[in-house]
Amino acid sequence: MTDTFSFFVGVDLGAERHAVVVLNAAAEILGRRYFAHNGAEVLELFSWLAKLTDQASPQQIAIAAETPRGSILESALERGHPAFSINPKQLDRFRDRFSMAGAKDDHRDAFVLASSLRTDQHCFRRLQLGDPRLVLLRELSRSQEQLQQNLRRACNQLWSLLQRYFPALLQLSPAADDPWLWSLLQAGPRPATAARLKLPRLEKILAQHRVRRFSASELKALLEQPPLPMAPGAAEALAEPVLLLLPHLELLHKQLAQLSARIDKLIDQLQQDTSFTEHRDIEILRAFPGLGRVFTATVLAEAYLPLVERDYHALRALSGVAPVTRQSGKTELVLLRRACNHRVQHAIFHSANVFVQKDPRAKLQYRRLRAKGKTHARALRGVADRMLNLLFALLKSQSCYDPERRTVPTEPEGTPPPKKNT
Repeated sequence: MTDTFSFFVGVDLGAERHAVVVLNAAAEILGRRYFAHNGAEVLELFSWLAKLTDQASPQQIAIAAETPRGSILESALERGHPAFSINPKQLDRFRDRFSMAGAKDDHRDAFVLASSLRTDQHCFRRLQLGDPRLVLLRELSRSQEQLQQNLRRACNQLWSLLQRYFPALLQLSPAADDPWLWSLLQAGPRPATAARLKLPRLEKILAQHRVRRFSASELKALLEQPPLPMAPGAAEALAEPVLLLLPHLELLHKQLAQLSARIDKLIDQLQQDTSFTEHRDIEILRAFPGLGRVFTATVLAEAYLPLVERDYHALRALSGVAPVTRQSGKTELVLLRRACNHRVQHAIFHSANVFVQKDPRAKLQYRRLRAKGKTHARALRGVADRMLNLLFALLKSQSCYDPERRTVPTEPEGTPPPKKNT
């Protein structure tokens, strides 16, 4: 089902200016123009549209762009204009209708957007203004992911430096991502200075970070081991970038903890607010084994529409769980879906990994898939598919997960154990 509009607007968004083309229902170009990326020009855009369309109702003027967000689209939705977005790869295919030679410019892209919306509206995704708290949750969850990447990158830099001059510490912190290690390096950044640290100082560092998997005596013995033989001054030179990196690591770790707490608080507020239509859905999501803060925040922020519409097939495609089949003649290939939302994909993949550990039936399904020769990743995708199916069944019935109702079928005798991960 598609709506009927009288005017179609294509907007090619840019960093400094936006190209806009307006078509009528007969595919005639009514106007084309550039608008600068500032508040006054965006307001001028909607005044210009009203003049071109003889003050037509905003509901009759559809606007299309490649990205699903931005000031122009959000302003259009606030004024009542229907707004649509399309995948850039699909738009590239539509562009071939008008130029087989591959010609491309801003106004041509805007024209292709408007023309394609006029003829193939079903290929576009209609946009809606979400709850402001969900917009905040989306930005917080994306910032959290960015912070995690930055922290991992900085830890890798520290690991590389320690591997060159102080590899003994990596025996106790293989990833160089433990806060106690950063405190130890601030006290003794070089093997010679670390070996001279007294036992009470080491005990204080471990107690401060609540480290119990090894004692201060064991750490002292490790620090007193002979260091790597190096050229004079090499260890001192490598310790300098380590000292510069440590405050950055501590800041990222602190910001990540603060951001996680803020996301938890926002999700709690949404769950307790009865005016929020999906507050019961959040309770069901958080009661489901394996679906923690990251999954809840990611699905609410990135896949809110499939969740609200209870569209299981849309979410399994958006998350990459649904495979892609390629068939030609006698050849048929079932492949991993790569055109998906990778944030949702990662959240569901890791949630399925935890779900296998906490749900007996998921563990049995995983064992059976592994026994058939499936890889670890393929088996987890199978578990994730069943997990989403169960989750949507609970959402439709508005009931929380009940482990007593999850009866586990008996495995047939002679079922081989799952293969080890490679």
